[in-house]
Amino acid sequence: MRRIALLLVLVLAMSTTPGVAAADGLWFDDSTITVADGAFRDRHGREVVLRGFNVSGTAKLAEHRGLPFASTADARASAVAMRRLTGANAVRFLVTWAWVEPQPRRIDQGYLDAVAEQVTAFTDQGIRVYLDFHQDLYSRYLFNRDSWYTGDGAPEWVVRAGGYPKESCGLCVHWGQNMKNNVAVTAAVHDFWHNHEVATSAGPIRIRDEFLWQAGEAMRRLKSSLSARAFRLVLGVNPLNEPYAGRYDQGQDGVAWERDLLMPFYRQFRQRMDEAGWADKPAFVEPLVFWNQNVDFFAEPGGFPAVPTLGDRYVFNSHFYDGKAQSGLLKPGKAGDGEYTADFNRIRDRAGALGTAAIVSEFGHPVAGFTSDKNPSVLKAMYQALDSRLPGARWWSGAAGSGPVLSGSQWHWDVNYGRHHELMNDNPDKVRTEGDAMNDEHFSAVRLDDGGDPVLTVEGRVVDRLFPRAVAGRTMAFTYEDRARDGAAVLSWNRVPDTMPAVRALVGTGRFGVLVWQGNGVAAPTELHLPSSFSPASTAVVSDLGATTGLPAYTGVEPVAVAPEPGASGVHRLLLSTSDSRVHFALVADGAAAGSVAAARAELTAWVNATFG
Repeated sequence: MRRIALLLVLVLAMSTTPGVAAADGLWFDDSTITVADGAFRDRHGREVVLRGFNVSGTAKLAEHRGLPFASTADARASAVAMRRLTGANAVRFLVTWAWVEPQPRRIDQGYLDAVAEQVTAFTDQGIRVYLDFHQDLYSRYLFNRDSWYTGDGAPEWVVRAGGYPKESCGLCVHWGQNMKNNVAVTAAVHDFWHNHEVATSAGPIRIRDEFLWQAGEAMRRLKSSLSARAFRLVLGVNPLNEPYAGRYDQGQDGVAWERDLLMPFYRQFRQRMDEAGWADKPAFVEPLVFWNQNVDFFAEPGGFPAVPTLGDRYVFNSHFYDGKAQSGLLKPGKAGDGEYTADFNRIRDRAGALGTAAIVSEFGHPVAGFTSDKNPSVLKAMYQALDSRLPGARWWSGAAGSGPVLSGSQWHWDVNYGRHHELMNDNPDKVRTEGDAMNDEHFSAVRLDDGGDPVLTVEGRVVDRLFPRAVAGRTMAFTYEDRARDGAAVLSWNRVPDTMPAVRALVGTGRFGVLVWQGNGVAAPTELHLPSSFSPASTAVVSDLGATTGLPAYTGVEPVAVAPEPGASGVHRLLLSTSDSRVHFALVADGAAAGSVAAARAELTAWVNATFG
């Protein structure tokens, strides 16, 4: 007993003492994340940035019963690969009503237990998870066996009870046009929002009420199935993917629909979260899917302008895709510096007006197909817009207006990419194996090579990037020049000014990032994820806290140090320790090209004083 007691004391010390590594990370790694003062924050008050992918994979498909991975072992291998290849610290994990409640009033506990096991594969890597009750075009069961398109979401028994007309999208060139053109889809969605009552084998059921019931049961089961640590790393829930009206009532538009139907639904969902034991986790609520579209055909007013506030129990959760770039016709060229700053700033501004944090839970661009040549530039521009309000050409002169950094989840991560065996709409004559196996999409950032190992389908410099994963205070400015490669070309959009020759010499043609933040006096350090190609031995850091090439290992006393990320070995983070409320800065480069770190420090100090003083 004495030996056990001593062991317990040692374990507690390791988990609470600064500078001592616990088995699964450092003392500040497992904190609950909440929303406060318009940002994600941990219990140390640090401003947290969430970056990662949608863990979708087979979740939209029937081949593996609606789970993102064929097995828990596959989920574990995928989580490790994601950590090593991208440094992701969060994923959006898809779950589906049809698999939760395959028969009326009957919850499939086995499906939910499998979800919990696959979620744990990610939390075991220190990767946080938020659930997404996903739907596309309401349900796969609306579509004919020979249809060009398919969907996912509602169970078959809901659709059959609804008695909807035969579906047809007419001359649709994109699956998303079904949201407005397919009468079966629009009728079913309209019924959902108006809580239409249907006759079932379990008696009369109102559709929206039933969705809320199954969601509550699913959350209750998942909480009981997950370990305390795994549940602590669950961020919250996205109540419904890409909501839309189906069709509006007389005199209604998107703004009124959000106010009168969508927000009441979210408040009801929030109540189910509280009742299921998720009261300390936010609801990641999406506005009308069409609110931030850059294609006029789809664009509609929305974004909750008629909702006075959301507050800390909700997150403003938006998607963004460049529909013009995907069309190939509306935007024939590639993306450039600052291409999406206005679009992403709109998301920032709406969250700020609603008094909460923001996340872009879906963004991306096809990795194959006739517009895939745009992928490197489009992804670079989207990540640039997540990092800063400013294009690279104006960052140094306007850095005081750069922040905050946005969280985001790229669409998507599917190790089964190109290896599917999906019977589209249960039709054995329409077996889909290529790409995502869903409506001819090609978005996965990963695939398996011939040896069965995960490899990226996108430019690695774009997705494995320097970013401030936790800031001890308030981010004032951030930028990262990833020098992404587009074929033979290197995309360099942020040029260090001629007035800072020592900084320019130090950076050379390498990748670099700059963070400026105001401290809040907490003990936990500011952290930046280091891309895998940033060797700690050759990484240069120029900061008011110190200037060095080569990073010492973190023991809890160094102001500038390196430590492993939780999970897979070989993944690192930069730790910058402060305990005051002053303004601090750090330039991080993947190796000093030439020149003096001392001279670069003097130039950066003068720039920070002039810009933020």
